[in-house]
Amino acid sequence: MACFIQKNFNFDPELKSSQSNLVTGPKEKTTMTENSAAVFIQAWWRGTLVRRTLLHAALRAWIIQTWWRQTMARLLVQRQRTQLERYSRIEWAAVKLQSWVRMWRIRQRYFRLLNAVRIIQVYWRWHSCHSRGFIQGNYEIKENQLNIQLEISLGSQACKVQQRIPLPIKE
Repeated sequence: MACFIQKNFNFDPELKSSQSNLVTGPKEKTTMTENSAAVFIQAWWRGTLVRRTLLHAALRAWIIQTWWRQTMARLLVQRQRTQLERYSRIEWAAVKLQSWVRMWRIRQRYFRLLNAVRIIQVYWRWHSCHSRGFIQGNYEIKENQLNIQLEISLGSQACKVQQRIPLPIKE
């Protein structure tokens, strides 16, 4: 721009009119007054300043937009992580509840089987005692002696034992 002005600028101090002379192109030389040359340079400089200001404003807007996008991306990742943690807590709770229900059902089944085993054992022991023999008895502690009563039954033979054992008392 400056080369264009210098090539086409012919300063004529006698022409000091306020009329504006237009620069039509590089082929045609136009004489400019000092005032019109100053106005032309000032207009060019103002245009340069405006373009620079607009460039700086655009760069600042771009920086702010980039920061905002990064902030939004960070918030999105944080929200996603929170949702994932919430989902995993809910899933963990469901799995834990299912395991507790399975455990409860297995314990119920186990206790039913245990009760059935005890019933079978009682009947088996009763049958086995009546066919083979058994020992039955009780004891009683009174003051300083132990009373024992035993009944031993082996098939058709039975034996009853009663005994009183004195207990040593330390005084």
